[in-house]
Order: sequence, then structure tokens, then C-alpha cells
Amino acid sequence: MPDAYLDQALADFSGYLASDEVYDGPFCILSVVDNRRYNRLAFRVLDHDPTQDDVRDFLKAFKGQLDKRGLKVRGITTDGSSLYPEVLKELWPGARHQLCAFHVIKEITKAILHALAKLRKELTALIPKLPRGRPRKEQQARARKAKRQKQRAADLFEYRYLFVRHQLSKAQRQQLQRLTRGLPPLRGLRQVMDEVYRLFDRRCKTQTAVQKLARLRRRVRRFKTLGQALNKLSSPNLEKALEFLDDKLLGSTSNAVERGNRRFRKAQNSIYSARTKEHLEQRLALDMHREQRAPKRRQTMKTLHVARSKPGSLH
Repeated sequence: MPDAYLDQALADFSGYLASDEVYDGPFCILSVVDNRRYNRLAFRVLDHDPTQDDVRDFLKAFKGQLDKRGLKVRGITTDGSSLYPEVLKELWPGARHQLCAFHVIKEITKAILHALAKLRKELTALIPKLPRGRPRKEQQARARKAKRQKQRAADLFEYRYLFVRHQLSKAQRQQLQRLTRGLPPLRGLRQVMDEVYRLFDRRCKTQTAVQKLARLRRRVRRFKTLGQALNKLSSPNLEKALEFLDDKLLGSTSNAVERGNRRFRKAQNSIYSARTKEHLEQRLALDMHREQRAPKRRQTMKTLHVARSKPGSLH
């Protein structure tokens, strides 16, 4: 199957790959997918956690198949795993290595939400304590203030997604403005998130985005009240996630391989429960066989649909 499958899968090879690993109990599955065609090109099932040597052997064998067909790799997209950078630099030194922008933004989003939770706890700690029971006349103003502060803390939790969502409607921006009124650190969190999203705008080049990132990092250092919450902005992975800006065909995310992993996860729950290495290999081979027949299956269905739609058809 490998030669026959690869001959067809690599017939229109785009030159851009996505690689990732997925775990199933004691097993690990390494996969390589065409990042423009969305078809799996190779896989390997391991019965232990992968090492750089395992990744090197797997990708080296796949590189041999590409070299045999005279195909070159222009770019590779992976997640932030440390298994790939050295191996990819060794096997394809001239190819661009893109870190998945989705994973990088996800980590920054978690850091923003963590910083928001920290500020919300500080606001909650400032709410004045009141004795139990109905407040007396001289305490009513203080009670109303405490009620407003509790409601604001509750709203910050309920509408926390407004601080990390990419696109906000007019009503959502007004709601965010009410939440951050009088609290500059909260408004600064949303501004930081807006700047992060602007980094990944394809209308600019990588060098321009890196300069914007440097300015953003200098700005974030002034938010001393947030402590270590925004350290993710200092990660070198952020620069590696901006490689795609200089190559329009280089995929910014590893969604091509993640899609196959999600299908595998679904098969875990609905198709089989007893898993061995041999069963995993057979399941993935069957999945690749289905992908191989998908174009012809679509063409057959289209032909039947056209034939049945004709006025003189007997169907």
C-alpha cells in the first residue's frame, strides 16, 4: 500500500507539510500531512513516548520517499514541541519552520485570562465587610457600594471572554468599556490582546511583525501589577509563529494534521475499545485508504446527481 498510496497522494504535492503526534495510552502516533491538500502522507505507531531519535527516523524515512520522487519541502508547520526543531533543521535546512499560531495564541489567551483572574481577586478582596442582617441607616451607602463591587466582580467573570475574543461587536465593546471603567489594568489587558492579534495580520511581513512584538514587550513591562502572568509574550516561540507572513502558501496553523488527529480521537470512542499497536496501524491504514478513494467517490456522486436530474432519467 505505501508506494501505491504515496504515488497518488504526492502527485500534486504542495511542498508544505504539517507534523504532529497524538497519544493513545502507552502508544504514540507520529503523522505527516500535506498542509495544503489535507491528506495524510505517512504515520508511525510507537509503543513508548517519542524521542528526537524516533522523530528523526520517521521523518528521514519519509524524506527518502520524497527524494525518490524528486520532491522538495518548502515549509513545515508543527506545534511548540521540542521534538522537531533540531530534526527539521538537520533534514530540511532550507525549509521554513512555522510554529502553529493557534497554539501560540492559545497560550497567550490563557495568560490573559490568568491575569484577569488575578485582578478580579484583588478587586474582590477590596469589597468592604458588612455585618450580617439588614444594614442600618448609616451603613446603607456602604452596603450599596459593596453590592456594586460584587456585581462588577461577577460581571468580570461572566464576560471574561470579551478580553480575549478576536472580533467584538459594537454592543460587546460597550459592555467591555463599562467593565473596565476606572480600571486601567483591565483596559490594558484588552489592548495587549488586540496587539497580539495584529501581529498575525498577513498584510505585513515577518520583520515588521517582529518589530511590533518588540514594542509590545516593552509596553507590557510597565504592567507591574500583573506580575508574571504575561511572561508568555517573552517566549521565543512567538517569533517562530510569525514565519508564515513572508510566505503566502505556508500554513499558519497545523490544522491539517490536527483534523486527522480529531478523527482518530472520534474512532477511539465509537469504533473500537481494545487497542494494540497492530490495531492502531490497521485503523490508520483504513483511514488513509478512505482518503485515497475520496476524490473518485465525490466524482461518482456528482455524476449520479447530474444523471438523475435530467428530465428523461429513469431514476
